[in-house]
Amino acid sequence: MCTAIVSIDPSSPCPVLLVGLRDEFAQRPWLPPDRHWPDRPALIGGRDLQAGGTWLAVDPAAPRLSCVLNGHGPLAPGAVRLSRGELPLLMADSSKLGDLDPVRYDPFHLLCAEPDAVRLWSWDGADLTERSLGAGLHLVVNSGPEGADLADGPGVAEMSARLDHFRPRLAAARRPLPAEGTTAQAWGEWLPLVDGDGLGLEDPRALIVRRDFGDGRIWGTGSISLVALRPGAVRYDFSGRPGDPSGWHRVPVQKIV
Repeated sequence: MCTAIVSIDPSSPCPVLLVGLRDEFAQRPWLPPDRHWPDRPALIGGRDLQAGGTWLAVDPAAPRLSCVLNGHGPLAPGAVRLSRGELPLLMADSSKLGDLDPVRYDPFHLLCAEPDAVRLWSWDGADLTERSLGAGLHLVVNSGPEGADLADGPGVAEMSARLDHFRPRLAAARRPLPAEGTTAQAWGEWLPLVDGDGLGLEDPRALIVRRDFGDGRIWGTGSISLVALRPGAVRYDFSGRPGDPSGWHRVPVQKIV
């Protein structure tokens, strides 16, 4: 149940804000955000050590970001299947899908954001759709933007409860204008909300979750990314300890000259 929260205000000095929560099995190894890809030296993101890709990538020079969430639908054929973790790298690097063959990927929702445009591609195993996101607050979950793509399915009730709880709270909070200062100073009233809002990990409304499937298989929220885009600049904050206020740090995003 990964979640992306996007706030778009074209009149703001910081027109695009994104919160990305990654839910994954705890046993799947990863590295925190850095320049992990020699063939794409401008990109910064956390690295999935199992498949080599990422869930969220940032190009500070553009500036541009892209993130991917799992979707619902039939899986790609095993013989041609590729990791969805390549998609944010592709999109953050070029902002284009190019000749991508979606049939080779399991269902996904792929966001690409620049200061003046935010787009969302959704692949359900049969159809690839593209949406432009307009001004306002957008919440994207595994069942699509605002959970609209499915009426029923795995985790849909929990995703609906999450949206119902967090949408009004985020909308009522003062919109951040991240610039300098600590993560708490930069993200203000949003930070305690995206850091869990005090809900328990097993609460059906929870943004930060944990599930024990037995046999040592623990699944839950492993990291949170906060990214702010403004013309010519990006701010990137990250926590690998969701729910722990001391887990936040600012990711260096110096441009490569």
